[in-house]
Amino acid sequence: MRGQQAPLRMADRFAAARAKGFAGRRAEVEAFRRILADGHGAVVHVHGSAGIGKSTLLHQFAWLATRAGRPVTVIANEPADGGAAGNVSAPAHVAPGSLVVVDVPGAVPATEVLLAHLPDDSVLALADREPPPLAWRTDPAWLGLLHSMPLAPLDPVDSAELLTLRGVPEAEHSSVLAFTHGHPLALALMADVRVHGSRGNTSPASPPRVVNTLLAALLDVVPTPRHRAALEAYAQALVTTEPLLAALVGVPDASDLFEWLCTLSITEYGSRGIHPHDLARSVLDTELGWRHPARRTELRRRASTYYQQLFADGDRARQRAVLADFAYLHRDSPLVGPLLAPVTTATGAGAAHLDALSITATQESELPALLAMAERYEGPESVRLLRGWWAHPAAAWATVRAEVPPPSPAGFYLLLALGAEDIDDPAVAADPATAAAVDWLARHGGLRAGERALLVRAWLARDTYQDVSAVQTLITLRLTHHYLTAEQRPALTLLPFADPEFWADGCAYTDFDRLPQSDFTVGGRSYGTYVHDWRRTPPLAWLSLLCERESAADPLAVATPDEPGGTLRVLDAETFAAGVREALRGLGRVGGLRGSVLLRSRAVASRAGQGAGPDERATALSALLRETAAELQAAPRDRRSHRALHHTYLQPAGTQQRAADLLGLPMSTYRRHLAAGVTRLTEELWRRELGS
Repeated sequence: MRGQQAPLRMADRFAAARAKGFAGRRAEVEAFRRILADGHGAVVHVHGSAGIGKSTLLHQFAWLATRAGRPVTVIANEPADGGAAGNVSAPAHVAPGSLVVVDVPGAVPATEVLLAHLPDDSVLALADREPPPLAWRTDPAWLGLLHSMPLAPLDPVDSAELLTLRGVPEAEHSSVLAFTHGHPLALALMADVRVHGSRGNTSPASPPRVVNTLLAALLDVVPTPRHRAALEAYAQALVTTEPLLAALVGVPDASDLFEWLCTLSITEYGSRGIHPHDLARSVLDTELGWRHPARRTELRRRASTYYQQLFADGDRARQRAVLADFAYLHRDSPLVGPLLAPVTTATGAGAAHLDALSITATQESELPALLAMAERYEGPESVRLLRGWWAHPAAAWATVRAEVPPPSPAGFYLLLALGAEDIDDPAVAADPATAAAVDWLARHGGLRAGERALLVRAWLARDTYQDVSAVQTLITLRLTHHYLTAEQRPALTLLPFADPEFWADGCAYTDFDRLPQSDFTVGGRSYGTYVHDWRRTPPLAWLSLLCERESAADPLAVATPDEPGGTLRVLDAETFAAGVREALRGLGRVGGLRGSVLLRSRAVASRAGQGAGPDERATALSALLRETAAELQAAPRDRRSHRALHHTYLQPAGTQQRAADLLGLPMSTYRRHLAAGVTRLTEELWRRELGS
C-alpha cells in the first residue's frame, strides 16, 4: 500500500535523475561493477581535466553502489569547517562494505590517512585532475588496490546520447559536437542553451555565456595581458614553438610565455611543439572571434608570414611540416575547411591517423597490392594502363603506408613528368589520360625547352578512394611539397579527379583552374582535370595568395597578386637569351636595367622577393648576373670566357679593343671568348629560370 512505503527523499530523487541522465563511460562503469562484485577493498582514482565529467562519474558510482545494497558515504565540496581544500576528515562511522566517495579538490594527499579509518572491504572512489601519484603507482602496497581511470572526451555516439537525454534535437547534434569535441561540460552547457534559451540561434560559436563559463572552468588565472595574448596566439596554430609564439605576440623573446603555456592543464605536447586540447582551442578561438575578430585575423596572418619564411629557408623536412601548419590556418574556410578535416583534427584523433602514415617510393613487391586498389575503384582497364607505367622513365610511384602493425599499403599516387614532345611516345599515346594532357600541352601549354608538366596520373586511398581522408590529406600535402620544392620544379601541374565537381571549390580556392580539354575516360569512367601554372604564380606568390584568401569575405574574389614590377612572363629561350644580352649592355649604366624583359622572369622575381618593385628587381637582376658570372670564373673551362665578360660588362674597359688589349688577345680571339662567355652565362641563367 502507498501509505506503507517510505517517503521518497529529495536526495533520492536527485540521484535517480542523475542516473537517468548519465551517458557513456561504459568501460569505467563496467570496471566499477567488477570491483563491487569482487568484494575486496579498492581505491578508484578518477582523473582528467576540468569539466571532463569526474564528479558525474562519481555520482554514478554512488548510485550503482546503492543499487547493489552497499552503504554509501559522500564527502564533497569544501570541508565543513572551512579549512583548506584537501583537508578530508574521516567519517565518524563507515559500515563494512561501504563505498566512500571523495569529491574534494586536492584530496589525494589525505587519502592514506582516510584509508586507515575505513574497513578492509570498503571501496574508496576519488577524483583529481592529475593521475595517481608516482608513489602509488610504484609502491607494492598499492598493487591490486589502486584502479586508475583516466577520462577522455566522450566519443560521438556517447555525445549524441547525452544531447538526446538533455532534449537537444538530433538535427542540431552535428553543430554542437563540432564545437564541444565531446567535452561533457561543454555538451551540458550547449544543451542548456539549446533547450532553455537562444532557440533561434543555431551557431555553436555564438553563446558568449557558454564560452565564458568554459574559459572559467578551463583556466584558473591569466596573470597579465601578455599571457592572454599568448593564449590567443597558440589557439590559432596547429602546433606552437617558442620562435612561432614570439612572432605571433610580437616580442623578441617569448621564453617566459612559452614556459607558462607548458604549465597549463589544457596544454598537450607533440613532437613538434605544444597545442591546447581540442575544446580549449575551440573556446579560445571562438571567444577571440566574437570579442576581437581583427586580432584573430592578424594572428593568422602573422602565422602565415612565419610559415612562408620557414618555407623560403629551404629545409625540406621543415617545409613538409610547414605545409600542414599552413593548411591548418584555412580550417574555417567554407570552401576548403571541409576538405581539411584530417588536418584540422590533427591535435586529437586525426593526429594519430596522420602520424600512423608515411610515404615512400614504391617497391616492385608492392605493385600487386596497389593495382588491386585501383581495380577495386577504377576497373581492369585502369589497372592495365597503370601497369604500363611501371619502370617508365617519366614515372614516379609512391606508396602510402599504414605504420600500424603489420605495416601495409594504404594508398598510392603516380606522377608523370611530361613535355609537349612526348606526344610521340607510344606509352603516352596508349593512355587516354596522358594523350589528352600532352595534346593540350602541345597546343596551349607553352612549355619551353627543358620545362616539364607534372600529371598526377593516379591517386587513391585503399579504403576511401578519393574521398576526404587521412590518406588523401597526406597525399595532397606531399604532392604540394613536390610542386613547390622539386629539384626541377614543374612548369604546370595537371590534377585529375574522378569526381571533379566535389573538388571544384577546393581547386578554385587553391588557384587550380578547370581544364576540360584534358578530361579523359578510362573503362567507362570519366575524369575531370584541373591545372595550375607555377610560372605565372610561383610558390611564394601562391602561398601569399592563399593567405589573402583565408581572411577574405569572398576568397575567390582575391585575384592572383599583381607584382609591383609587373606580372611574371613565361619567356621562351630565344627571348630570354636576347634579354641577357640586353641586360649585359645596360649593366654599367644608371637605370640601364629598368626596362629589361628579365625583370619579369621567374629567376629575378624569386631573388627579389614577393612584392618587389622595378628598382628592387633591377638590383636583383644585377646581382644575379654578377653572381652567375662569378660561378663561371670558378670553373676552369670557363675562366677565359669569364675574363672577356668581366672586362666587357662587369668592369668594362671602355671599348672592346681596350678589353682585348687588357687580355692580350687578338680581336678575333677576344670576340670568340666573349661570345662563349655570353653563351655560358645565358645557359646558367636559363637553368635557374627553369628551376625557379
